[in-house]
Amino acid sequence: METKIQSLLDSISSSRVYDLGQPYFVGMPHHPSHPPFLFSLTKMHGDYVMPNGGSSTSEALALGGHLGTHIDALCHFSCGGKLHGGHDVASAQSYSGGMQEHSIDTLAPIVRRGVLLDIAGHQNVTSLPTDFEITEHMEASVGTCGIEIKSGDIVLLRTGWGAFFSDVPRFESQMRTPGPAEKAARWLSSKGIFGAGSDTISFELVPSRTMPVHVHLLVESGIHIIECLNLEQLAAEHVYEFVFVASPLKIRGGTGSPIRPFALAV
Repeated sequence: METKIQSLLDSISSSRVYDLGQPYFVGMPHHPSHPPFLFSLTKMHGDYVMPNGGSSTSEALALGGHLGTHIDALCHFSCGGKLHGGHDVASAQSYSGGMQEHSIDTLAPIVRRGVLLDIAGHQNVTSLPTDFEITEHMEASVGTCGIEIKSGDIVLLRTGWGAFFSDVPRFESQMRTPGPAEKAARWLSSKGIFGAGSDTISFELVPSRTMPVHVHLLVESGIHIIECLNLEQLAAEHVYEFVFVASPLKIRGGTGSPIRPFALAV
């Protein structure tokens, strides 16, 4: 008799897996307000050789919590001195202990329905222009794809900029990138989604003096933001609905964490 576990394994093994993460490398894109990625081998093969000829190597890493493909904790932004849920930010933070409310270690592993809105594809371009403001384009993309956004979903917006990730100056673009405006963020929150992400470095249209999308989603709505995704293969194969799987590192007090997300599709 087939067990439930075997049935689950069979279902997973018959699914197509899409890697949605970008690579980490020295010199990789990073927002100027966050630390860069540092990497070095600390021990090389041959530095120590065991009697049987075996040897090993290892490395040291240094990086910010908002580098590369990562997810924002709800404590990443505040407004008017308050975090999501009305928590006082001044009493909830310290340099040594980090954030005591909504920190990234409290975010459980994510296994949810995911939806891709290929905004660039809907505009019949390989990538959106630098100053492209995403507004009603999301609803139009939903209609074109024939899908429905449901409560608890992860909604991913493709601008086409994920293809530029290895071209650091192009991807960073002096922090001028396309993205949703506040109206679009409110449209997303009205759907009751769990999280929203994109293939750009800041998710929303930047530069911006007030970052209204981050404030609305993280502070006002309790919706997580994911940045620097690789959505090219999903779009190329017209995969608009999938199971989204990702998990942050358990960084106590952390405001964000790198993730290695993937999509499972039939």
